[in-house]
Amino acid sequence: MHPVSTTRSASTARPAAADWWRQAVVYQIYPRSFADSDGDGIGDINGITSRVPYLASLGIDAVWLSPFYPSALADGGYDVDDYRDVDPVLGTLADFDELIGRLHAQQIKVIVDIVPNHTSNRHAWFREALAAPKGSPARDRYIFRDGLGPDGSRPPADWKSGFGGPAWARVPDGQWYLHLFTPQQPDLNWENREVRDDFLTTIRFWSDRGVDGFRVDVAHGLAKNMAEPLGALPDEKHMIDGTLPAGSHPLWDRDEVQDIYAGWRQVFNEYDPPRMAVAEAWVHPSRRPRYASPRGLGQAFSFDLLQADWNAGEYLRTITDNLSDAQRQGSSTTWVLSNHDVIRHPTRYGLPPKDDRTAQPARDWLLSNGTSPRLDRGLGLRRARAAILLVLALPGSAYLYQGEELGLPEIADIPENRRQDPVFTRSHGTEKGRDGCRVPLPWTQHGPSFGFGAGHAHLPQPGWFGSVSVEVQRQDPASTLSMYRQALSWRHKLQTGESMEWMPGTGDQVLHFARPGGWRSMTNFGPGPVPLPHGIVVVSSGPLDGHQLPADTTAWIRNGG
Repeated sequence: MHPVSTTRSASTARPAAADWWRQAVVYQIYPRSFADSDGDGIGDINGITSRVPYLASLGIDAVWLSPFYPSALADGGYDVDDYRDVDPVLGTLADFDELIGRLHAQQIKVIVDIVPNHTSNRHAWFREALAAPKGSPARDRYIFRDGLGPDGSRPPADWKSGFGGPAWARVPDGQWYLHLFTPQQPDLNWENREVRDDFLTTIRFWSDRGVDGFRVDVAHGLAKNMAEPLGALPDEKHMIDGTLPAGSHPLWDRDEVQDIYAGWRQVFNEYDPPRMAVAEAWVHPSRRPRYASPRGLGQAFSFDLLQADWNAGEYLRTITDNLSDAQRQGSSTTWVLSNHDVIRHPTRYGLPPKDDRTAQPARDWLLSNGTSPRLDRGLGLRRARAAILLVLALPGSAYLYQGEELGLPEIADIPENRRQDPVFTRSHGTEKGRDGCRVPLPWTQHGPSFGFGAGHAHLPQPGWFGSVSVEVQRQDPASTLSMYRQALSWRHKLQTGESMEWMPGTGDQVLHFARPGGWRSMTNFGPGPVPLPHGIVVVSSGPLDGHQLPADTTAWIRNGG
């Protein structure tokens, strides 16, 4: 088959300083669930600092910190009170500076979340807006409208929030404000120059502290067409599947949003090396490269593998399309199997594939508290291990989610009175939400929170968590943690460019590709073993059967031997 390449094929093992992100392995930390230093049950900045040796031992290139800003936690920290401070529950700016210094000392870059679509309702600007009259400059920072009907008691439009319920909330003087998520997350008005300038100040604030890049939350949502009358919204799924004309949705993925990011790029380029950014943009794949433009954010998440079954054809199409998109825009693609918003992939891969009867098997499984459809945890873990080894062999950057290196599954049976996600409460329990992938990590075999902290964790951990803890897995050369460390070590030795070539035999059962420097990756999606090519296997996701690659297994092979 023909080779697939991106814009450059460097021969050096590590990218130049300005391009470090192009092939970086980035480890996402959800701070409240990573490590608790003071025993209050909530992970914190000093807890992360205490685990820097662990992060260095993994062999990652960067960490991405989910929000650590002051917040009432109406949405897991994505309701931000102050964009230029640390939540006192999590630490101080001095603690953050210590963390970034310790990570940089280990040659680990730092990416922080920035949440520009909305503030919290406790933000100083929103408190000022509530105290100000209609039509005031303070209200113009947000999206306020008069209601409908003789007394304005009906919302300006019949729009629904992404978390369930109406997208408008009324304030005491009768006006309504837009919140595309929870009522505690009022949307900002990005037509307002003060809003634009303030975020440039925020970018400089963290960049001046040494932050290397930014993950941009809801990157496709800033520019909105709020011209009246406000009509019914088109279905967002038609924006994703391409049946809605590109750029025509009034709230999402409008062309004007790229002008905002062009201004951000000017600030990024004030630094040496330039700061990087990666967009969280749930848009049609043909629109994704716009967010990854070198004139804008530079990189955009691909969520295609989050939606793919364990299927060679789906993986082949996703890989080929994403590499082509990245080449067209001059970026590098991203590979993501799990994050803080989705069901962990060892669970997804252990459930039946999507079909006419089970269109959403993972959702159904969550709603049943993990009882139906049947989950095969062993199969899910084997496939998850094979998937990450395949992903780490590809050109581009890989984004890992905390705990996936332990093979952690989704936790389904969290008691209702312990759930924290607004998706659960605002849907009145018809959606379980995202708490199951945010359960605090197990570090030790024993203890009230398995080494997460001195006390119990803010989300309940299952009793068997100690058996998959870091303490247990670091002693086992066949563990998932050991495989991740081995794979990341070999990746740094082998990764020598941004090109690949599909090998003969790639098809319905096997994905087999070659990389520069004389090594190959081979994944068996089929039901039975297949012959391995000639060479030396340097790492595999599971035991091999002589010179056969078993089902649901990936191996990296060096030429020779």
